[in-house]
Amino acid sequence: MVTLNASLLGNTRPNWLPVRRALLSVSDKNGLVEFAGQLSELGIELVSTGGTAKALSEAGFSVIAVDSLTEFPEMLDGRVKTLHPAVHGPLLARRDLPSHMERLAAMGYAAIDLLVVNLYPFEATRAKPGVGYQELIENIDIGGPAMIRAAAKNHDGVAVVVDPSDYARLAEALKTNQGRLSWGHRQSLAAKAFAHTAGYDGAIANFLNGLPNAAPNAETVPSSNAGNSDNTVEAPNPLDSQALPRVLSLQFHQEQSMRYGENPHQSAAFYSAPKAPLGGLGHYKQLQGKELSFNNLADADAAWLCARSFDDLGTTACVIVKHANPCGVALADSPLKAYEKAFKTDPTSAFGGILAFNTEIDEDSATAIGQQFAEVILAPSYTERALKVFSKKTNLRLLQVPLGTEAGLTHGLDLKRVTGGLLVQTPDWNRLHASDLRCVTQKAPSEQQMKDLLFAWKVGTWVKSNAIVFCKDGMTMGVGAGQMSRLDSARIASIKAGHAGLSLKDTVVASDAFFPFRDGLDVVADAGATAVIQPGGSVRDDEVIAAANERGLAMVFTGVRHFRH
Repeated sequence: MVTLNASLLGNTRPNWLPVRRALLSVSDKNGLVEFAGQLSELGIELVSTGGTAKALSEAGFSVIAVDSLTEFPEMLDGRVKTLHPAVHGPLLARRDLPSHMERLAAMGYAAIDLLVVNLYPFEATRAKPGVGYQELIENIDIGGPAMIRAAAKNHDGVAVVVDPSDYARLAEALKTNQGRLSWGHRQSLAAKAFAHTAGYDGAIANFLNGLPNAAPNAETVPSSNAGNSDNTVEAPNPLDSQALPRVLSLQFHQEQSMRYGENPHQSAAFYSAPKAPLGGLGHYKQLQGKELSFNNLADADAAWLCARSFDDLGTTACVIVKHANPCGVALADSPLKAYEKAFKTDPTSAFGGILAFNTEIDEDSATAIGQQFAEVILAPSYTERALKVFSKKTNLRLLQVPLGTEAGLTHGLDLKRVTGGLLVQTPDWNRLHASDLRCVTQKAPSEQQMKDLLFAWKVGTWVKSNAIVFCKDGMTMGVGAGQMSRLDSARIASIKAGHAGLSLKDTVVASDAFFPFRDGLDVVADAGATAVIQPGGSVRDDEVIAAANERGLAMVFTGVRHFRH
């Protein structure tokens, strides 16, 4: 953390400064009238533009129109209205420099002490179905960011507000301090303002950099068209934009500091993606328990995504995660039954695990879960009786995560930092159906085997590579994760089942990637598996298929791989 000393800040920072004149120009008018009333009651003069001025006038306020200050009417359909010295001079003049204030007076300008601006809704417009390219371009604000940056730069003398949620605090501060704001308050608002314009510009940059024709020198004008002023190009449709921009701008908001990072000597915090739709972990609410750690949230995300991947089946899923890997997953008609089945997979690893459910937790399931030691539990809701049961375990962290929509789970990009850079990819979301599979063996899976194969395949998506998952009747029976050899993962999954006292007879197996040799297939067959789901695509596919036929296994290919590192 950087600490600014007195020499960096200067010796004469203006602390409490009065607010006499405010300029309001907002796209989002939520809370505008009430806030303007509070300013007016304090004797603050109101200046405004366009639609904002109209809204305030209709509410009965006396408002000075910006064009009366600039003595210049709006032009170009409103593209130019505040880009004028009569606006930017009063925002940028330093109150501590007599030459600046004398110049303002000579021009007949009064200082603007408070700027209230929020910007054209670029991202909201982009999200509208069928939006046109030109409509989107017209929702790129120019005058707003210019004023915000001017006021934020000059926060020694000007306060700038970009978020309606700050109106109440600002009004209360002005009322409490006789119409004055402290330097600290102005500085915090300035920091938020610069973050706001950075995020706004980042969203526009990501859009433009993601368009198919965004590459440098994508077009060369033919010599025959040189100087042809009528030469036009068809504007690209925003819906055709690429998923990954050439230059990626990111912005996240700190929501909570963590107790520590992956290890106690590392500091950490949780940041949420702004405006992400409901459904992801970023919208969690902690109902009880001590502070979350970095590892708690990392494991919680893995458990939540796995549990939510079964929503399309319309059944209850319970997922138990340990060190980012599912160690027990099950489907049932109640959270209690799903939990009991998931716990049986690996009771040893479930100790200190993270549990996620895609449905409400009731008293019976809460009572059963309370018999084991769990670090975190996630669910969309809890009954009052369940909360009462959990309240007796004060260290247990209870998270409520809204279900939202599938878009909340697939929104944004998957990011992984490497030294000196960032790996970025689209999310790996699994929605495979029986019709997508290709049976490659003489024996085809039965109806029940097909259900279990699809279940095993979904679980395998969330297991670290190399992944081998044994399943039967909607329950994991053995999980092998994160080994350098797929053969070792197969052996470990068999061993884990044995430790849990589970028989792998007549189970099905999912492999997140192809079997490079028949040896891995022989291991799962020896363990008792009768059907296999795997991507296929190995140069030795024929050898593996022949081995499956030899062992009497049914095997289907997905054509899709699910590495998870």
